[in-house]
Amino acid sequence: MSTDHRAWTWEYEGYAAGRQSLRESLCTLGNGYFATRGALTEYGADGTHYPGTYAAGCYNRLTSEVAGRAVENEDMVNLPDWLPLRYRVLDQTPPREREEGRDATGPGPGHGPVRAAASGDWLGPADDTVTGHRMTLDLRRAILHTRTRYQDGEGRRLTVRQRRIVHMADPHLALLRTEFTAENWAGTIEVEAALDGAVANTGVARYRQLAARHLVHVHTGDADPDTDPGTLWLRCRTSTSDIRIGLAARTTVAPAKAAIQRTTHHPDRRAVQRLTLDLRPGHPVTVDKCVALHTSRDAAISDPLHAAVERVRRAPDADALLASHRTAWGQLWRRAELEVPDEAGRILRLHLFHVLQTLSPHTADLDVGVPARGLHGEAYRGHVFWDELFVLPYLNLHFPEVSRSLLTYRHRRLQQARFAARDAGCTGAMYPWQSGSDGREEAQRLHLNPCSGRWLPDHSHLQHHVGSAIAYNVWTYCEATGDSEFLHTKGAEMMLQIARFWAGRATFDPELDRYRIRGVMGPDEYHDAYPDAVRPGLDDNAYTNVTASWVLARTLELLRELPEPRRLELAERTELAQGELELWEDVSRRLHVPFHQGVISQFEGFGELAELDWEGLRRRHGDIRRLDRVLEADGDTVNRYQASKQADVLMLGYLFPPAELKALFARLGHTLDDAAWGRTVDYYLRRTSHGSTLSGLVHGWVLARVRRKEAWQFCQEALEGDIADLQGGTTGEGIHLGAMAGTLDLVQRGLTGLETRAGRLRLDPVPLPELSAYDVSLRYRGHWGVRLRMTPGGLHVAVPPDGGRSPVEVELADGRTVAVEPGRSYDLPLPD
Repeated sequence: MSTDHRAWTWEYEGYAAGRQSLRESLCTLGNGYFATRGALTEYGADGTHYPGTYAAGCYNRLTSEVAGRAVENEDMVNLPDWLPLRYRVLDQTPPREREEGRDATGPGPGHGPVRAAASGDWLGPADDTVTGHRMTLDLRRAILHTRTRYQDGEGRRLTVRQRRIVHMADPHLALLRTEFTAENWAGTIEVEAALDGAVANTGVARYRQLAARHLVHVHTGDADPDTDPGTLWLRCRTSTSDIRIGLAARTTVAPAKAAIQRTTHHPDRRAVQRLTLDLRPGHPVTVDKCVALHTSRDAAISDPLHAAVERVRRAPDADALLASHRTAWGQLWRRAELEVPDEAGRILRLHLFHVLQTLSPHTADLDVGVPARGLHGEAYRGHVFWDELFVLPYLNLHFPEVSRSLLTYRHRRLQQARFAARDAGCTGAMYPWQSGSDGREEAQRLHLNPCSGRWLPDHSHLQHHVGSAIAYNVWTYCEATGDSEFLHTKGAEMMLQIARFWAGRATFDPELDRYRIRGVMGPDEYHDAYPDAVRPGLDDNAYTNVTASWVLARTLELLRELPEPRRLELAERTELAQGELELWEDVSRRLHVPFHQGVISQFEGFGELAELDWEGLRRRHGDIRRLDRVLEADGDTVNRYQASKQADVLMLGYLFPPAELKALFARLGHTLDDAAWGRTVDYYLRRTSHGSTLSGLVHGWVLARVRRKEAWQFCQEALEGDIADLQGGTTGEGIHLGAMAGTLDLVQRGLTGLETRAGRLRLDPVPLPELSAYDVSLRYRGHWGVRLRMTPGGLHVAVPPDGGRSPVEVELADGRTVAVEPGRSYDLPLPD
């Protein structure tokens, strides 16, 4: 594992108001249970700074009035802010007096009386008196460091250093350690540490016209001063979901004699403790603020407030907390070992860091899905989309218990998906495009175009392909882990109901002699209707139809392979009839896939749409990634043009390796040779605006096997999507978790050609010149630390000596198989 300091740190030098939201997202700290944005402790939410704390799965529903309509939205709730810690100088002896011996409290040279305190302004990194400010994110230890230095007009200097953690060993704890050093003066400062319940969800500008206050019944108080000195608490609840929240904060000072006064007070919705500290030149004084967070969703507690107070009372001191936190992260890094050289490796390590903060082993104990923007901000309202399609392939081979939990989240909401299908006049299970607490459809019905200021209809709930993604995730998880128990129970039940939905959703067209799926949206969200159509929806989206065919075929295969008792139980429980299976077989082979000009059509009629003047638009508008907003502001619509937001048809090349994709099309009665797929890739490459961070990832993945020389451009865009904020301000609203995990999987599976199939690792490497040497370790079916090492000349596979387990079967692209015994390795040369 690399020991290079820069490879494990992200540093931001100086204070930059315009970059604060980006830094806050990228410096978020979390542990899978909750996360807190990397906001400065000296400021609250003020338009420049936005502290936010989010607990996984903590949602609440509010109703707003928009354009004369009542609109209901469910949001991941911004919880009370535990960060506030500000400070100001009450009294300071100038350097000249210090030199004359009158700067401190004792007798003799260098000592003199403390003058009466006179309050100054609260300080912060945005002040004119700041001479230096730096934020450093230590990825290895998951610690956020800040260092700010102040100097007043008389040359007196104060240095403030902070270390912050959200504890990975104990998921309910966090720590803020602040060290104050008066460099060349003596005097007193006042420190205010608070818990703030006067917060709202205001982190996304386009949502600010909507109802945002989710917390009610906010109460604060002090713990017992005899048993818990220096401990404050805050309790509240969410207004609709009635989730109770308890926080407690314990503040200590070292050396203890430096605290000459401690008071508490409780203004509206805030618990505040003020400390008066005596500073001496060159002698640091440390304030440790340890915080505990519980909600009523937690297991094994009776009351969140009591649990928080008890946990913070029993928490060890700050040094012990830092040590156990470092140990927990060291274990995580060993399980997720990834060694990629140079800047690409540094970015990938940051991506992995944020994946693990959102989806850690603690997540396996929770009833939560994959929030598309992590626990890092309020974009997409914290909803669960299809992003596990990009996240689970990585987790399956490192943290399979987390993958299983995320799939269980979907299974717990299967009944809600069945209700949704029934309400739509369909059979089976219709999973929502956006899910939250209970699995109902959370996709908004109106969205704001910030370019025009207009609220517009939102039809993204027609993206029923999310069901196919869930079925795909079930299958690939079980292939990677060998978890037959999950596959034969919860997995089989989900796949069956999703297959049933597609078979019922398809209608037979006698003119085509094919089945058709009408009135849907594909992954390209720019197209939601035909030009001038009265109703939304498109017919025969190729991605939707091909993946539906895959679900039907795989479910039939699974039912045939189930042990007979399980098959009978499943058939009885789901009232499965033989006639259904015959229909599934027929639909899986005869779903319509449209073509035009020798390429796969994104949907029926796509090739008849007008061509877009891409260069003219770029000249007029510059960045046109968000083409939908640009055209709508001009009084136009993307629905008229052959233009896509992101990979749609090309998603098929992301999900299915070349041989499997050809077999899928052959099952549907089409020949998809390399030439036809190459034409399809070229066609959509020229017509995609890449208005999603996932687009560069998918294009890089696909081009690595089709046009390798151009692949790196898109891989690099996927790597830099969040750190460079390529989507124009969106990263500050929360990182793009699917894109981050997808870049990890690009190295793990994309470039190695790794597939987990029929109990074997199948390898077909395609190294890029820019990324031809790296090292990853995998957890595969009971083997911990199976290592893949890519070099310019070949791929090295090593199986650790793990106590005599069975060998790992490796299948090569030419069909040969190799059994790699524990403690042995195999070298696969690459063709010239």
